[in-house]
Amino acid sequence: MAAQKDLYDAIVIGAGIQGCFTAYHLAKHRKRVLLLEQFFLPHSRGSSHGQSRIIRRAYPEDFYTQMMAECYQIWAQLEHEAGTQLYRQTGLLLLGMKENAELKIIQATLSRQGVEHQCLPSEELKQRFPNIRLARGEVGLLEKSGGVLYADKALRALQDAIRQLGGIVHDGEKVMEIKPGLLVVVKTTSRSYQAKSLIITAGPWTNRLLRPLGIELPLQTLRINVCYWREKVPGSYGVSQAFPCFLGFGLAPYHIYGLPSGEYPGLMKNTPDEHFILDRHPKYDNIVIGAGFSGHGFKLSPVVGKILYELSMKLMPSYDLTPFRISRFPRLGKAHI
Repeated sequence: MAAQKDLYDAIVIGAGIQGCFTAYHLAKHRKRVLLLEQFFLPHSRGSSHGQSRIIRRAYPEDFYTQMMAECYQIWAQLEHEAGTQLYRQTGLLLLGMKENAELKIIQATLSRQGVEHQCLPSEELKQRFPNIRLARGEVGLLEKSGGVLYADKALRALQDAIRQLGGIVHDGEKVMEIKPGLLVVVKTTSRSYQAKSLIITAGPWTNRLLRPLGIELPLQTLRINVCYWREKVPGSYGVSQAFPCFLGFGLAPYHIYGLPSGEYPGLMKNTPDEHFILDRHPKYDNIVIGAGFSGHGFKLSPVVGKILYELSMKLMPSYDLTPFRISRFPRLGKAHI
């Protein structure tokens, strides 16, 4: 039997943005929480590193747009607690052909959810953003509240907040074994711990931890190419020139994102982007899984962390979790559980 000091209300595996926000919500509610990370912090092996991410409410699905309303509030709260800027409003410009179905769906979602936005026909788009080379017939949809999240600063702020709230963060400590039970035992490269609940937010290492627990999720690691383009006229694509974040539809197999220059002066960021898994283990209800975030999870992490906290404490979830249940995968039958 482990010593009393090794018993936690919850252990969170994986100190990316989802794990950090989960631990943050647990610590906020005065739960004894341990956050474990296999690599020494900070590191660049997961999907939460880097200086910037886009934040937006523009989604085809109503439920993401609804979740983002609370996300903005929690990001502002964390910003206030940390005393440092974590979000900068730039606007988000969505680009596509007038007949693009996804663009139309997003515009309809923004309208239904009461999110401020503006439709820009081709001529107005050219006048408003003369330094964007547009295809013939391309139109714009401008979401005013879109902007940039300062990712590295946000992670540091969260990790500091967890510690200040009494949570414990152990980095450089890899999980070697998980023993399910009324109390979950987690064995690491350093020692063993016990917890009433376990939350796994281990990114691409999720299935390595889940296989011994009798389940394998249909997860695919997404490698995203991030390119930086040098500005011909320095500052012309910067926030100071009111250049927005942008998202292009129909230009490639993936969506193409862009952020104003800022991470590196004179250079502008570009990258390519399904639903998360937020659920309890089908057999062990005190083991909670958060996975499948690569591509668009960072901005939603304040609410994702809250949901994972609620699941781990067996509280009524704040949102309908039907889109995020493991049971939505028809091929994940008894052979996988």
